[in-house]
Amino acid sequence: MTPQKIALAAALCAPALALAQASPTIYGVVDASVRHTSGLTQANAPSAAASTGLASGVNSTSRLGFRAREDLGGGLFAFINLETGLNIDTGATANVSKFFDRASVVGLGDAWGQVTAGRQTNLLADAVSPVDAVGMRFASFNPNIATAALSSHGLGLEYGAAGAATGSYRLDNALKYVGQMGPVTARVMYSFGENAGAGSAQSSVGAGLAYVADGWVVSGAYQRFKTSRDLALQAATVGAAYQLGSVRLAFNTARSEAATSATATTVQRVHSAGTTWAATGSVDLTAAVYRVERARTGLRGDGYTRAILFAEYKLSRRTKLYAELDRTRWQAGYQGAGAKTGGTGVSSGMVHTF
Repeated sequence: MTPQKIALAAALCAPALALAQASPTIYGVVDASVRHTSGLTQANAPSAAASTGLASGVNSTSRLGFRAREDLGGGLFAFINLETGLNIDTGATANVSKFFDRASVVGLGDAWGQVTAGRQTNLLADAVSPVDAVGMRFASFNPNIATAALSSHGLGLEYGAAGAATGSYRLDNALKYVGQMGPVTARVMYSFGENAGAGSAQSSVGAGLAYVADGWVVSGAYQRFKTSRDLALQAATVGAAYQLGSVRLAFNTARSEAATSATATTVQRVHSAGTTWAATGSVDLTAAVYRVERARTGLRGDGYTRAILFAEYKLSRRTKLYAELDRTRWQAGYQGAGAKTGGTGVSSGMVHTF
Protein backbone atom coordinates (compact mmCIF):
# COMPACT_ATOMS: atom_id res chain seq x y z
CA MET A 1 0.00 0.00 0.00
CA THR A 2 1.33 3.40 -0.97
CA PRO A 3 1.94 6.13 1.65
CA GLN A 4 -0.96 8.08 0.12
CA LYS A 5 -3.37 5.16 0.56
CA ILE A 6 -2.19 4.60 4.15
CA ALA A 7 -2.82 8.26 4.95
CA LEU A 8 -6.29 8.08 3.35
CA ALA A 9 -7.19 4.94 5.33
CA ALA A 10 -6.04 6.57 8.56
CA ALA A 11 -8.13 9.65 7.83
CA LEU A 12 -11.22 7.55 7.13
CA CYS A 13 -10.76 5.54 10.34
CA ALA A 14 -10.10 8.57 12.55
CA PRO A 15 -13.77 9.46 13.26
CA ALA A 16 -14.56 5.89 14.32
CA LEU A 17 -11.50 5.73 16.53
CA ALA A 18 -12.41 9.08 18.11
CA LEU A 19 -15.83 7.74 19.09
CA ALA A 20 -14.21 4.92 21.06
CA GLN A 21 -11.66 7.08 22.81
CA ALA A 22 -12.16 8.98 26.07
CA SER A 23 -13.08 12.63 25.62
CA PRO A 24 -11.80 14.51 28.68
CA THR A 25 -14.26 16.96 30.23
CA ILE A 26 -13.15 19.92 32.30
CA TYR A 27 -15.68 20.98 34.95
CA GLY A 28 -15.77 23.07 38.07
CA VAL A 29 -17.53 25.24 40.64
CA VAL A 30 -16.61 28.83 41.50
CA ASP A 31 -18.22 30.12 44.69
CA ALA A 32 -17.39 33.43 46.38
CA SER A 33 -19.24 35.48 48.97
CA VAL A 34 -18.84 38.31 51.44
CA ARG A 35 -19.25 36.87 54.95
CA HIS A 36 -19.65 38.66 58.28
CA THR A 37 -19.40 36.72 61.54
CA SER A 38 -19.80 37.48 65.23
CA GLY A 39 -18.49 34.92 67.69
CA LEU A 40 -16.86 33.04 64.81
CA THR A 41 -13.59 33.46 62.96
CA GLN A 42 -13.46 33.65 59.17
CA ALA A 43 -12.62 29.93 59.35
CA ASN A 44 -15.83 29.48 61.43
CA ALA A 45 -14.09 28.49 64.66
CA PRO A 46 -15.48 29.79 67.99
CA SER A 47 -14.23 33.29 68.75
CA ALA A 48 -14.70 36.30 71.02
CA ALA A 49 -14.59 38.76 68.12
CA ALA A 50 -16.34 39.69 64.89
CA SER A 51 -14.90 39.66 61.38
CA THR A 52 -15.78 40.39 57.77
CA GLY A 53 -14.09 38.99 54.68
CA LEU A 54 -14.35 37.23 51.35
CA ALA A 55 -15.17 33.53 51.68
CA SER A 56 -14.93 30.64 49.23
CA GLY A 57 -17.38 27.76 49.17
CA VAL A 58 -20.19 28.93 51.45
CA ASN A 59 -22.81 27.49 49.10
CA SER A 60 -20.84 24.89 47.14
CA THR A 61 -17.18 23.99 47.50
CA SER A 62 -15.09 25.63 44.78
CA ARG A 63 -13.27 23.05 42.65
CA LEU A 64 -11.69 22.15 39.33
CA GLY A 65 -11.98 18.67 37.88
CA PHE A 66 -11.35 16.41 34.91
CA ARG A 67 -13.43 13.44 33.77
CA ALA A 68 -12.96 11.00 30.92
CA ARG A 69 -14.69 7.82 29.81
CA GLU A 70 -13.91 5.22 27.15
CA ASP A 71 -16.35 2.60 25.90
CA LEU A 72 -14.58 -0.77 25.69
CA GLY A 73 -17.36 -2.74 24.02
CA GLY A 74 -19.99 -5.13 25.31
CA GLY A 75 -21.26 -2.53 27.80
CA LEU A 76 -17.87 -2.27 29.56
CA PHE A 77 -16.32 1.17 30.01
CA ALA A 78 -13.28 2.70 31.68
CA PHE A 79 -13.26 6.12 33.34
CA ILE A 80 -11.16 8.54 35.40
CA ASN A 81 -11.95 11.44 37.72
CA LEU A 82 -9.40 13.95 39.00
CA GLU A 83 -10.59 16.86 41.17
CA THR A 84 -8.91 19.55 43.28
CA GLY A 85 -10.47 21.94 45.78
CA LEU A 86 -9.87 25.68 45.32
CA ASN A 87 -9.91 28.73 47.57
CA ILE A 88 -11.36 31.38 45.28
CA ASP A 89 -10.51 34.21 47.69
CA THR A 90 -6.78 33.50 47.40
CA GLY A 91 -6.42 31.41 44.23
CA ALA A 92 -4.71 28.64 46.20
CA THR A 93 -5.56 24.96 46.23
CA ALA A 94 -7.57 23.93 49.29
CA ASN A 95 -5.09 21.20 50.24
CA VAL A 96 -1.41 22.18 50.10
CA SER A 97 -0.15 18.58 50.33
CA LYS A 98 -2.46 16.88 47.78
CA PHE A 99 -3.23 18.56 44.46
CA PHE A 100 -6.08 16.19 43.53
CA ASP A 101 -7.35 16.15 47.10
CA ARG A 102 -11.06 15.73 46.29
CA ALA A 103 -10.79 12.81 43.86
CA SER A 104 -8.09 10.80 42.14
CA VAL A 105 -9.65 7.63 40.75
CA VAL A 106 -9.62 5.24 37.83
CA GLY A 107 -12.35 2.68 37.34
CA LEU A 108 -14.28 0.13 35.29
CA GLY A 109 -18.03 -0.05 34.89
CA ASP A 110 -20.66 -2.30 33.37
CA ALA A 111 -24.22 -3.43 34.06
CA TRP A 112 -22.89 -5.10 37.22
CA GLY A 113 -21.76 -1.76 38.67
CA GLN A 114 -18.57 0.24 39.00
CA VAL A 115 -15.23 -0.41 40.67
CA THR A 116 -12.94 2.54 41.43
CA ALA A 117 -9.41 2.73 42.78
CA GLY A 118 -7.61 5.73 44.28
CA ARG A 119 -8.38 8.60 46.63
CA GLN A 120 -12.15 8.87 47.13
CA THR A 121 -14.92 9.70 49.60
CA ASN A 122 -15.74 7.32 52.42
CA LEU A 123 -19.12 5.56 52.49
CA LEU A 124 -20.46 7.79 55.26
CA ALA A 125 -20.08 10.77 52.91
CA ASP A 126 -21.81 8.86 50.10
CA ALA A 127 -24.70 7.94 52.42
CA VAL A 128 -25.19 11.43 53.90
CA SER A 129 -25.09 13.23 50.55
CA PRO A 130 -28.68 12.51 49.37
CA VAL A 131 -30.28 13.06 52.81
CA ASP A 132 -28.43 16.08 54.22
CA ALA A 133 -30.75 18.80 55.46
CA VAL A 134 -29.15 21.60 53.38
CA GLY A 135 -28.15 19.45 50.40
CA MET A 136 -24.42 19.33 51.28
CA ARG A 137 -24.05 23.11 51.14
CA PHE A 138 -21.42 24.94 53.23
CA ALA A 139 -19.14 21.90 53.59
CA SER A 140 -16.70 23.47 56.06
CA PHE A 141 -19.57 24.40 58.43
CA ASN A 142 -22.12 21.63 57.85
CA PRO A 143 -22.19 19.19 60.83
CA ASN A 144 -23.27 16.26 58.65
CA ILE A 145 -20.17 16.71 56.52
CA ALA A 146 -17.80 17.73 59.31
CA THR A 147 -18.83 15.30 62.08
CA ALA A 148 -21.20 12.66 60.71
CA ALA A 149 -19.05 12.00 57.62
CA LEU A 150 -15.80 12.83 59.49
CA SER A 151 -14.52 15.68 57.31
CA SER A 152 -13.25 17.45 60.45
CA HIS A 153 -13.74 15.04 63.34
CA GLY A 154 -11.54 17.04 65.76
CA LEU A 155 -9.89 13.93 67.20
CA GLY A 156 -6.29 14.82 66.44
CA LEU A 157 -5.38 11.39 65.04
CA GLU A 158 -5.28 10.04 61.49
CA TYR A 159 -7.98 7.38 61.17
CA GLY A 160 -7.60 5.48 57.93
CA ALA A 161 -5.24 6.57 55.17
CA ALA A 162 -6.69 10.09 55.13
CA GLY A 163 -3.43 11.99 54.75
CA ALA A 164 -4.25 14.21 57.75
CA ALA A 165 -5.15 14.02 61.43
CA THR A 166 -8.05 16.45 61.03
CA GLY A 167 -10.55 14.30 59.13
CA SER A 168 -11.26 11.08 57.24
CA TYR A 169 -13.86 12.19 54.69
CA ARG A 170 -11.64 10.97 51.84
CA LEU A 171 -9.21 8.06 51.93
CA ASP A 172 -6.11 7.21 49.94
CA ASN A 173 -5.34 3.71 48.59
CA ALA A 174 -9.05 2.90 48.41
CA LEU A 175 -11.10 0.38 46.42
CA LYS A 176 -14.86 0.93 46.11
CA TYR A 177 -17.64 -1.03 44.47
CA VAL A 178 -21.04 0.50 43.68
CA GLY A 179 -23.80 -1.67 42.27
CA GLN A 180 -27.43 -0.85 41.50
CA MET A 181 -30.23 -3.44 41.63
CA GLY A 182 -33.49 -1.74 40.78
CA PRO A 183 -34.22 0.89 43.46
CA VAL A 184 -31.39 -0.37 45.70
CA THR A 185 -27.77 0.79 45.51
CA ALA A 186 -25.11 -1.16 47.41
CA ARG A 187 -21.62 0.10 48.23
CA VAL A 188 -18.57 -1.58 49.75
CA MET A 189 -15.14 -0.05 50.32
CA TYR A 190 -11.69 -1.05 51.53
CA SER A 191 -8.76 1.30 52.00
CA PHE A 192 -5.29 -0.19 52.45
CA GLY A 193 -3.27 1.21 55.34
CA GLU A 194 -0.01 0.51 53.53
CA ASN A 195 2.05 0.62 56.71
CA ALA A 196 5.06 -1.64 56.28
CA GLY A 197 4.87 -4.64 58.60
CA ALA A 198 1.81 -3.23 60.38
CA GLY A 199 -0.89 -5.54 59.06
CA SER A 200 -4.27 -3.78 58.97
CA ALA A 201 -3.06 -0.61 60.70
CA GLN A 202 -4.55 2.56 59.18
CA SER A 203 -6.91 0.55 56.99
CA SER A 204 -10.64 1.15 56.62
CA VAL A 205 -13.58 -1.05 55.63
CA GLY A 206 -17.25 -0.23 55.18
CA ALA A 207 -20.59 -0.98 53.56
CA GLY A 208 -23.64 1.06 52.65
CA LEU A 209 -27.14 0.78 51.16
CA ALA A 210 -29.54 3.25 49.59
CA TYR A 211 -33.12 2.93 48.41
CA VAL A 212 -34.70 5.39 45.93
CA ALA A 213 -38.34 5.11 44.82
CA ASP A 214 -41.66 7.00 44.82
CA GLY A 215 -40.13 10.26 46.02
CA TRP A 216 -38.25 8.57 48.87
CA VAL A 217 -34.51 8.29 49.47
CA VAL A 218 -33.37 6.13 52.39
CA SER A 219 -29.61 5.95 52.83
CA GLY A 220 -27.18 4.54 55.39
CA ALA A 221 -23.63 3.28 55.87
CA TYR A 222 -21.19 1.87 58.41
CA GLN A 223 -17.43 2.24 58.26
CA ARG A 224 -14.53 1.29 60.52
CA PHE A 225 -11.18 3.13 60.49
CA LYS A 226 -7.87 2.37 62.21
CA THR A 227 -4.88 4.49 63.17
CA SER A 228 -1.26 3.47 62.63
CA ARG A 229 -1.37 2.16 66.24
CA ASP A 230 -4.57 0.17 65.55
CA LEU A 231 -6.85 2.47 67.52
CA ALA A 232 -10.32 2.14 66.02
CA LEU A 233 -13.02 4.58 64.98
CA GLN A 234 -16.44 3.15 64.16
CA ALA A 235 -19.10 5.33 62.53
CA ALA A 236 -22.61 4.85 61.19
CA THR A 237 -25.21 7.10 59.60
CA VAL A 238 -28.78 6.66 58.40
CA GLY A 239 -31.29 9.11 57.01
CA ALA A 240 -34.21 9.70 54.69
CA ALA A 241 -35.48 12.39 52.34
CA TYR A 242 -38.89 12.78 50.72
CA GLN A 243 -39.90 14.98 47.80
CA LEU A 244 -43.47 16.20 48.16
CA GLY A 245 -44.25 18.42 45.20
CA SER A 246 -42.10 21.53 45.52
CA VAL A 247 -40.99 20.65 49.08
CA ARG A 248 -38.12 18.38 50.06
CA LEU A 249 -37.91 17.05 53.63
CA ALA A 250 -34.69 15.50 54.96
CA PHE A 251 -33.65 13.83 58.21
CA ASN A 252 -30.47 12.11 59.36
CA THR A 253 -28.83 10.71 62.46
CA ALA A 254 -25.22 9.59 62.87
CA ARG A 255 -22.93 8.26 65.58
CA SER A 256 -19.19 7.67 65.81
CA GLU A 257 -17.06 6.17 68.57
CA ALA A 258 -13.30 6.62 68.47
CA ALA A 259 -10.57 5.22 70.70
CA THR A 260 -8.26 8.23 71.16
CA SER A 261 -5.86 6.30 73.42
CA ALA A 262 -5.70 2.90 75.09
CA THR A 263 -7.99 4.18 77.87
CA ALA A 264 -10.03 7.03 76.34
CA THR A 265 -12.87 7.25 73.83
CA THR A 266 -14.84 10.04 72.16
CA VAL A 267 -18.44 9.51 71.09
CA GLN A 268 -20.07 12.05 68.77
CA ARG A 269 -23.68 12.17 67.58
CA VAL A 270 -25.29 14.35 64.91
CA HIS A 271 -29.04 14.75 64.40
CA SER A 272 -30.42 16.89 61.58
CA ALA A 273 -33.69 17.92 59.99
CA GLY A 274 -34.49 20.40 57.27
CA THR A 275 -36.59 21.37 54.31
CA THR A 276 -36.11 22.98 50.91
CA TRP A 277 -39.00 24.75 49.20
CA ALA A 278 -38.83 25.56 45.50
CA ALA A 279 -40.86 28.73 45.92
CA THR A 280 -40.69 29.53 42.20
CA GLY A 281 -38.78 28.23 39.22
CA SER A 282 -35.96 30.59 40.17
CA VAL A 283 -36.11 30.76 43.99
CA ASP A 284 -35.23 28.03 46.51
CA LEU A 285 -35.52 28.49 50.28
CA THR A 286 -33.79 26.07 52.67
CA ALA A 287 -33.93 25.81 56.47
CA ALA A 288 -32.13 23.24 58.62
CA VAL A 289 -31.26 22.51 62.25
CA TYR A 290 -28.34 20.36 63.43
CA ARG A 291 -27.65 19.05 66.91
CA VAL A 292 -24.15 17.79 67.77
CA GLU A 293 -23.44 15.92 71.02
CA ARG A 294 -20.01 14.89 72.28
CA ALA A 295 -19.00 12.60 75.16
CA ARG A 296 -15.36 12.09 76.14
CA THR A 297 -13.81 9.84 78.77
CA GLY A 298 -13.30 11.77 82.01
CA LEU A 299 -14.97 14.97 80.74
CA ARG A 300 -18.54 16.22 80.88
CA GLY A 301 -20.64 16.03 77.76
CA ASP A 302 -20.92 19.05 75.50
CA GLY A 303 -21.98 20.03 72.00
CA TYR A 304 -23.85 22.65 70.02
CA THR A 305 -27.02 23.43 68.08
CA ARG A 306 -26.73 25.07 64.65
CA ALA A 307 -29.42 26.54 62.39
CA ILE A 308 -28.68 27.35 58.74
CA LEU A 309 -30.88 29.26 56.28
CA PHE A 310 -30.28 29.64 52.54
CA ALA A 311 -32.12 31.69 49.92
CA GLU A 312 -31.05 31.13 46.31
CA TYR A 313 -31.98 32.93 43.11
CA LYS A 314 -31.13 31.19 39.82
CA LEU A 315 -29.93 33.60 37.16
CA SER A 316 -29.48 30.65 34.80
CA ARG A 317 -28.95 26.91 34.85
CA ARG A 318 -25.32 27.45 35.85
CA THR A 319 -25.31 30.69 37.84
CA LYS A 320 -27.15 31.68 41.00
CA LEU A 321 -27.03 34.33 43.70
CA TYR A 322 -27.51 33.36 47.33
CA ALA A 323 -27.89 34.72 50.84
CA GLU A 324 -27.13 32.67 53.94
CA LEU A 325 -27.75 33.12 57.68
CA ASP A 326 -26.54 30.83 60.45
CA ARG A 327 -26.70 30.75 64.22
CA THR A 328 -24.71 28.44 66.51
CA ARG A 329 -25.31 27.97 70.23
CA TRP A 330 -22.56 26.17 72.13
CA GLN A 331 -23.41 24.01 75.17
CA ALA A 332 -21.36 23.12 78.25
CA GLY A 333 -18.28 25.05 77.15
CA TYR A 334 -17.79 23.29 73.80
CA GLN A 335 -16.43 26.55 72.35
CA GLY A 336 -13.48 26.69 74.80
CA ALA A 337 -12.30 29.46 77.06
CA GLY A 338 -12.57 33.06 75.91
CA ALA A 339 -15.06 32.56 73.07
CA LYS A 340 -18.65 33.73 73.01
CA THR A 341 -21.40 31.26 73.93
CA GLY A 342 -22.93 31.71 70.48
CA GLY A 343 -21.93 32.62 66.96
CA THR A 344 -23.75 34.25 64.05
CA GLY A 345 -22.82 34.38 60.37
CA VAL A 346 -24.29 36.22 57.39
CA SER A 347 -23.15 35.57 53.80
CA SER A 348 -24.07 36.90 50.38
CA GLY A 349 -22.51 35.56 47.23
CA MET A 350 -22.59 33.95 43.81
CA VAL A 351 -21.86 30.45 42.58
CA HIS A 352 -21.19 29.40 38.97
CA THR A 353 -20.77 25.87 37.67
CA PHE A 354 -19.19 24.88 34.36
